[in-house]
Amino acid sequence: QGIVYPAGNYTSSPYVAAPFAIPDQSDSMLYLAFSEYFFQTSSFAYYTAGAFNITIAEETCSYFNISTEIFGSIIPEVAKYSVTPYPVMLKLMATEIPIISLEQDSFTVEIQGAMEVFAVLPDSTTQSLFTMNIAANTSLALNIFDQKLVGSLCLNR
Repeated sequence: QGIVYPAGNYTSSPYVAAPFAIPDQSDSMLYLAFSEYFFQTSSFAYYTAGAFNITIAEETCSYFNISTEIFGSIIPEVAKYSVTPYPVMLKLMATEIPIISLEQDSFTVEIQGAMEVFAVLPDSTTQSLFTMNIAANTSLALNIFDQKLVGSLCLNR
């Protein structure tokens, strides 16, 4: 079992390591096991370091063609506020430490977050359009198929 913490900033983890057993098998040369504690402390370290805060800037949004016009067709208030189509900037942030739990054949990630959407005006200033709270629960199952590691991601909620 290992602990992960932000470089140069050791903060005691709010988690307690629980013992776990590795099945006794001898048909492979190498076995690799990760404890739930490892994933929990990793999540804590990344959250503390701000790694779950992402800004998707104008260049990326223009690649996906996201603009105030797109949001205006979904949210009428945005259409009223922004008659001229402007590029948008998205700020995604985790508002709580993501919870990672291991299960028999998969692991689950629960993340609470917020998204703030900004219009990027012609003078490069930004104007906040709206903020949205997000709660997601996903599970990931990994399998080895035809000598390749294959994952399947499921949005549970």
